[in-house]
Amino acid sequence: MKIRRAAWSSQFLAFAFAVQIFSQARVSAQESGSAIKPYEAAALRDLLTEAEQNNPAIQAAKSGYRAARNVPKSAGALPDTHVQVQSFSVGSPKPFAGYTNSDFAYIGVGVSQDIPYPGKRRLRSEAAQEEAEAHGADIESARRHVLQQLKADYFRLAYLQKADEVLQRDKQVLNVIEEVAEARYRTGGGSQQDVLKAQLQKTKLLQEVITNRQGEGRLQADLKQLLNRPQSSARIVTEPLSRRKLTLSATELHDLTLRQNPEVRFQQEMIKSTGSQVRLAQKEFRPDFNVQYMYQNTGPDYRDYYMLTFGINLPNRGRRRAELAEAEEKQQQAKQVLQDRIQRQLGDLEQAYIIAQTSGEQLDIYTQGLLPQAEATFRSALAAYQANRQDFQTLVSAFLDVLNLEIDYQRQLSGHESALAQIEAIAGVTVP
Repeated sequence: MKIRRAAWSSQFLAFAFAVQIFSQARVSAQESGSAIKPYEAAALRDLLTEAEQNNPAIQAAKSGYRAARNVPKSAGALPDTHVQVQSFSVGSPKPFAGYTNSDFAYIGVGVSQDIPYPGKRRLRSEAAQEEAEAHGADIESARRHVLQQLKADYFRLAYLQKADEVLQRDKQVLNVIEEVAEARYRTGGGSQQDVLKAQLQKTKLLQEVITNRQGEGRLQADLKQLLNRPQSSARIVTEPLSRRKLTLSATELHDLTLRQNPEVRFQQEMIKSTGSQVRLAQKEFRPDFNVQYMYQNTGPDYRDYYMLTFGINLPNRGRRRAELAEAEEKQQQAKQVLQDRIQRQLGDLEQAYIIAQTSGEQLDIYTQGLLPQAEATFRSALAAYQANRQDFQTLVSAFLDVLNLEIDYQRQLSGHESALAQIEAIAGVTVP
């Protein structure tokens, strides 16, 4: 009789402990969810700043832009000036032969300059300038791509770290369930199969923990690569995720994408550049010019010579027509690529917007219905099993419902925030 009372007392204490664990977890979840704070207010903000400063892809795009900014000045400059020195010999192939005894022998110094047809230099400079502006848009494109990837990895890592926390907490609850099952088995109220099932669930939980930590390891490596940190550096720990809400409509995001998306702006600048290339190809039908001037010094007893030469470079019209046709086709290609970029970006935006909207609705269902209901069902099942009014399979099923729903909620929250990060990158907005 004393043994039975001790067993029932043990069951009661275990039950109270399990309820306390769930109550504390529920309060913690509510406090985390009610904290209104943007993700970039702390750890994520610091990581984004670090990536902007250190990521090699962003720095490479900046270097490319700085290099491109020097091209317009080079493209619009005059061709190189040629300086030449001549020795005209008389009576012998040796240099300076006849210099003192023939008025034909001389030493000459001359300069030559090619002069493009008026307007060609300006068009070359304009085309290079517009291409440089495209490289400027490429910096923003690289920046947004890196930061979006960093956010997505961060949100996924936050999910895995929170899931690990949930699994560790539920491992404690499962220990309580196992104790209750063992207590009932010792008093003859349960079966050994109930104890074995509890142990099996603990093993499955351990397997889930190991799988999550493998995924966390891959994300740690990805984040360190984006941050340009050594892979041996300290582990990155995320903040708990809190849900953000998108207030902009699909139409507003559509308009912002057309105005602010860097890939669209890059292609728009390339169209301007190809337009200048077409105008330059048309101007290439005009001839270029060459001016030469030479001073020829003869011996002291003879007069010097001065020679001015003006030349015209007549363009090969067949080659120029081929170049013009090439430039026009490249312009058409750039226009089609722009249309393709617009459609791709708007398509990605629409998909991300749908994911953000539907996942937001699902998060409401979790917080307002599924999670509280599942936890209440588990508490009831645990109490009923402790009082021998419920079978063990129903208790385990209620426990797994709570576990799976909590992990699904964190996964849904991570997907929701990743969709918002994609919208930010495409439309150039910041979701507060």
